[in-house]
Amino acid sequence: MKRILLLLLACPTIGVVSAQRNLEVGIASGITNYYGDLGNFDGAMQWNSARPGMSITFRDFLNNKKRYITRSLTTEARLSWFRTGYEERDPIKGMEFSELRNYKRGIGFRNDLFGMSGHIVLNAYREPYTPLFQQRFFMYFHIGLGVYYGRPKADLFNGSPDTLNRYYFWDDGTVRDGEELPGANANVIERDGKYETDLLEWQTEGGIGAGEVGRRYRLSPWHIAMPMGFGVRYMVTKEVSVGIEYSYLMFTDDHLDDVSDRYATYDEIANAYPGDLNRQALARYISDPTSDGTDGTTGIFTSKRGNPGLLDAISFLNFEVSYKFKRGLGRRSFLSMKRDRSAAQKQ
Repeated sequence: MKRILLLLLACPTIGVVSAQRNLEVGIASGITNYYGDLGNFDGAMQWNSARPGMSITFRDFLNNKKRYITRSLTTEARLSWFRTGYEERDPIKGMEFSELRNYKRGIGFRNDLFGMSGHIVLNAYREPYTPLFQQRFFMYFHIGLGVYYGRPKADLFNGSPDTLNRYYFWDDGTVRDGEELPGANANVIERDGKYETDLLEWQTEGGIGAGEVGRRYRLSPWHIAMPMGFGVRYMVTKEVSVGIEYSYLMFTDDHLDDVSDRYATYDEIANAYPGDLNRQALARYISDPTSDGTDGTTGIFTSKRGNPGLLDAISFLNFEVSYKFKRGLGRRSFLSMKRDRSAAQKQ
């Protein structure tokens, strides 16, 4: 299925070689925002989830002799990199730790998404018969389908994944090298910022099939999404344009952040790693870094880890510079060659 989808997405690119009149290439850079199960703001928008992103877009694949439809309706193919992430233990300016909705839970992730998408684009021209470089400004809208690869990771250890290297998150907002106990005097440390823990490799959640050996490997790092958006472009010259675009990508799964269902119980973790007490301890910590999310059972004292009915999404606000390359001379048709031969014979 994924191979067929990749082939369909590649079709517009293949059309560049054989059918285009022009090839326009745009390079964009901007910021992404994450919409999912993690967050400390009430509402879908998490204002402190901004991360970088980049894309390369190839436009104008449709070929039309009248050059009318190709100016209003066209296609594009896009290669993208989106860094998505969120840390529920990160402070928010102007808010106390006690005011952060999920601070006690303290889940975090980072996911670098690499993907390709194909879009149908509607260009909203003011004057359909006036050349673009004379109109200067115009809006456009796009919708499409894309496939992306990304594995959610977490920064949970000061070094290699080992119980001796784990972080301890204290209620005063500090990260320390020892457990928070009465009279304890652990050292305040900084997280090293290295996302070394591949969350797809661990039993972090419960649900259907939890506790089976190897279930943690069944989640796929491939994600299908529907990108849609709009933008404004300005034609600097006949070839060069600049623009601002907002895109929203709706994913068909809830696994970008590795948070979807309930916490895995201690029994499910024990069944997933039978006889390996060290990996069981690591899995408990990786699933619940602060030890405040679950008591290892399902009940009123165990908070939900996520909402499987809420699919993940991201947005991408970017600035783009593009250049239009003119197509070279194409192949001559059979009829034109036949006419040339007839003319030569008459001479």
